[in-house]
Amino acid sequence: MPSRAAVRTVLNAVGVRADDIAACLPLAGGTYNTVTRVTLTDGRDWVVKIPPPPTAPGMSYERGLLANEVTFYTAAGIPAVPSVVHSALDPGAATGPYLIMSARPGQPWHEAAATMTHGEEARLRRELGELVRRLHAVTGTYGGFGYPGGAMGPLAPTWRAAFTAMTDAVLADADTYRARLPRPTDRIRALLAAGAPVLDDVTRPALVHFDLWQGNLLVDGEPGARTIGGVIDGERMFWGDPVADFVSLALLGNVEEDEDFLAGYGNSLVFDASVRLRLALYRCYLYLIMLVETVPRRVPQEHRDWTWSEVGPQLVSALEDVEAALRSRG
Repeated sequence: MPSRAAVRTVLNAVGVRADDIAACLPLAGGTYNTVTRVTLTDGRDWVVKIPPPPTAPGMSYERGLLANEVTFYTAAGIPAVPSVVHSALDPGAATGPYLIMSARPGQPWHEAAATMTHGEEARLRRELGELVRRLHAVTGTYGGFGYPGGAMGPLAPTWRAAFTAMTDAVLADADTYRARLPRPTDRIRALLAAGAPVLDDVTRPALVHFDLWQGNLLVDGEPGARTIGGVIDGERMFWGDPVADFVSLALLGNVEEDEDFLAGYGNSLVFDASVRLRLALYRCYLYLIMLVETVPRRVPQEHRDWTWSEVGPQLVSALEDVEAALRSRG
């Protein structure tokens, strides 16, 4: 894990001296990059991200995460996302790769949830729906699909090709790390391949955050009058099917039951057979990541047990939904 000295090295590289720093506070919650909040004496408030060394164990898709995040913040076009202040993405840079972004106001949604009334939460879900609809209107300028950081190589010409590479990679990670899964990887791979033709229904590479759980949504203001102050941690973004974002937006749940979010998102989305099958495929992908990553993360056994008991059944359900959808399609 990068040290406090590494953060100072990065700050020195952008002209920030020790006496320019009013506060420097490590932030919890990150599972891959080291994140530090830096407040400067002139009032600027930054967040500094530094990735682990290339030799650290990790998932295949995590290569180039900072490039993904820079892409997301640059392309998003909504005020709730941080601004990129400085970045170095080349692993060969003297400082190593890093990202400095503006800090966004507020606290994570799940931490504020206990003090929210039903009416305030409903209003915030509608506001979130509007923000996500605006994100999904953004299209990749190069016309390709996949991770812009290059984890799977160059952007793919079709969404089917990109998503197949993504699922193949996480299943290869499962084999590498001998992760516990509810079915053998070859059977999961075959099922996902059988469902892949539906991905050809997606022809526009939309901006997809893919990690929009409540920990990455900041709410700001006094109870009863809060707004969404930040949409953060865009490092797992890709260019792809906007439907994929609905998995983390209803993590371990069903987005079709989130009437307030869908009201804010608008009536452009129809949950037809294609959307439901694609949603099941994306649930498979996210839940595979959640199960496999516990091994390279070396998380405590208690957390592994929780992930298996909570996420394992969700993966089984998603796989069964793919099977049911394929049977209905004949």
